[in-house]
Amino acid sequence: MSDNHQQCDPIDAAIRIGLIALLAGWSIYIASPFIGAVVWGGIIAIGSYPLYQWLQKKTGLGKNMAATVLTLVMLTILVVPSVMLSGALIEEASDISGYMQDGHELSIPPPPDNVANWPVVGRKLHSFWTHAAENPREALGNIEPQLKMLGKWLIGAAAGTGLGILMFIFSIIIAGIFLATASKGRAASVAIFDRLTGNRGEELTNLSRSTVRSVVNGILGIAIIQTLLAGLGFLAMGIPGAGILALICLVLAVVQIDILIILIPLSIYAFSSAGTGAAVLFLIWNIAVGLMNNILKPILLARGVKAPMAIIFIGAIGGLIAHGLVGLFVGAVVLVLAYTLFTLWLDDKPTSQDA
Repeated sequence: MSDNHQQCDPIDAAIRIGLIALLAGWSIYIASPFIGAVVWGGIIAIGSYPLYQWLQKKTGLGKNMAATVLTLVMLTILVVPSVMLSGALIEEASDISGYMQDGHELSIPPPPDNVANWPVVGRKLHSFWTHAAENPREALGNIEPQLKMLGKWLIGAAAGTGLGILMFIFSIIIAGIFLATASKGRAASVAIFDRLTGNRGEELTNLSRSTVRSVVNGILGIAIIQTLLAGLGFLAMGIPGAGILALICLVLAVVQIDILIILIPLSIYAFSSAGTGAAVLFLIWNIAVGLMNNILKPILLARGVKAPMAIIFIGAIGGLIAHGLVGLFVGAVVLVLAYTLFTLWLDDKPTSQDA
């Protein structure tokens, strides 16, 4: 009697479920500030694991030492230019926001004389630019409210970018820890998938790993490299708004829009604001950076990412809105992985015994 009562008592079951839900919710709430960084760290670790294995093989270093060396290399190569560009972005956003505040007169520099010689649009652009420089409120009066909103958004984006760089550093350090304990992480993944799907843990772990690695190396990695190289070119040439332009290039590259639509106009502008030699070098640099996507993507995406481009776009933009700069990367990976697992589940036909 007591055994049946213990098994069937709905109040007892509800209390147990409630306590488990409370513990799980509380744990998530405590860890929520770090979830994005930890997930991004795991994504970086999966994407860089082949490089980690290569480093171990070539140097003979142990697991911990190889992970430490690779972490330091990634911090040096990625973080230093990222900090430079984020600093420029914060400064530029502060200036723009100051101009947009009530009581401040908007200041626009006059156009270079060579702008009038540009084909097709040169004369009209030079005329409008000159008028805007002489009387900015009259020239831009119709869009002044939108410009003020843009200034406020830029301040928020700049602040988020600064925090995103800190999260990026934290994620790389976490990635190093994950690399050093990769075998345990794989075993845990297999165990979780086995628990959820029966005996398909190995298959789903391999699918998840290959999907994440394809997105990281074939999309996000190229986007980061292109943005950093393009941004360094902007800084070297003294292009106005270098940080903001780099952020735009990053978003475009992640959502798979060719950043040449930004680089080519800037290259044309350089011919009117810098010496011919420097402008030619800047043009060559921009073409190389822009075409990098077309050269590297077929190599790094040899196995392909089967998710539609809309999934990557929604994941990247939605992640950026929800979680800031880190979400731009994490959102794309998570949504592509979810889509891949969901389509696998849909394509998994039940056997005759199951039916």
